[in-house]
Amino acid sequence: MQNEKLKIKRAIAAFFILNFALLISACEMPNLESAECSQARDAARKFYSFHFDNDMRPSVENLKMRERFLSPNFRFKLGADVSGQPPTVIDTFTQSEVPPRTFKIGECKPKTPTEVDLQIQLYWRDDQQTVQKEVVASMLKQGDSWVLDGVGLKY
Repeated sequence: MQNEKLKIKRAIAAFFILNFALLISACEMPNLESAECSQARDAARKFYSFHFDNDMRPSVENLKMRERFLSPNFRFKLGADVSGQPPTVIDTFTQSEVPPRTFKIGECKPKTPTEVDLQIQLYWRDDQQTVQKEVVASMLKQGDSWVLDGVGLKY
């Protein structure tokens, strides 16, 4: 009799544990961001991670290293001048001469199903202060991939 009561208590406990586990797994937070924004955000994160992990100085060689992340139109706009030198000392992708230390992908504004604008937050840090600046990365879907189609100052 005592043994049967113990088995029933264990079965009831197992039932509640199983139901609790199922309840927790069903309570995921919904993704409120559009698929376009999520995909473009991932592509921008990959580009900016690559950019920050490599030499950020404007040069023909550095631009060539980043070509796979850029739309053909943007690559053409960024082409070097006739002397083979980049047209500016300002880094196009951060809109700054002094490279920031880190970045964060912020707000997404869909324009069309194949175009979104992403806020890129840039940070410069030293022992005294942290400075933040924002630029907007225009992302364009080409085929199955999202590529960078332009960078400008914040919206």
